[in-house]
Amino acid sequence: MATFSEQTRTKDPKLGTYVGEFTTAGIGRLLKASGCDFAFVDMEHNGWSYETAKAVLRSLHDTGVATVLRPPSQATHHLARACDIGAQGVIPPMLSTVAQAEAGIAAIKYPPEGQRGCAFGIAHDDYAPEPVIDAMAAANAKTSFVALIETAEGVANSAAIAAHPGVDCLWIGHLDLSASLGIPGAFDSPVFLSAIDQVMAAARDNGKSVGRLVASAEEAKAFNAAGCDFLCYLGDVWLLQKALRDGFADIRATISG
Repeated sequence: MATFSEQTRTKDPKLGTYVGEFTTAGIGRLLKASGCDFAFVDMEHNGWSYETAKAVLRSLHDTGVATVLRPPSQATHHLARACDIGAQGVIPPMLSTVAQAEAGIAAIKYPPEGQRGCAFGIAHDDYAPEPVIDAMAAANAKTSFVALIETAEGVANSAAIAAHPGVDCLWIGHLDLSASLGIPGAFDSPVFLSAIDQVMAAARDNGKSVGRLVASAEEAKAFNAAGCDFLCYLGDVWLLQKALRDGFADIRATISG
């Protein structure tokens, strides 16, 4: 399995999806059988406990799906706990400044790279005993920090955020970003498109990966051509709704026809 950190080291397109509703034990095998490279696991918008998120991460990792987890906030204990339950990448919400990025990196990295509290032989290292120094180095190497750019301030600071050596990837939070810019949902607005261009340039100039949600193959192609290499295709609840909506429409049309 290529971990999320390993996937950030190539600009080849990586295809994934959002997991924020389905907690079935089979979610890992379901996604892997569908050809999924990574999953964006969310805790910000669903009320999941860390125990729930831990079970989802284990299912994904055991079947070879890489993960990035969004905790409920930027709080140090939220970020550090995300790592302890096994998240390969951590993507704190509403990241807007270099100082916030530095605090987040310190929370998820062991010394000397950060200030994460030490705990070994637990979920994040697959319960395997290892010499402390080796375990710390391995955890630091495989734990990624992803900067979620979803505010106007984050866009303004995107070049400096992308330049930070501890930032592995930028992620565009398109809906919150549009709201922050004062144009909620206006994704074709010149203001929004200019902000996206600024983030993409920051990533490109610093050799960083970029991720975002996509709703179709056409969007994925366009965003990949613009430089996005992590392409997150919709999410569990929306995919189910889409499939049912399309299926019901076909059934009704067939019956009435």
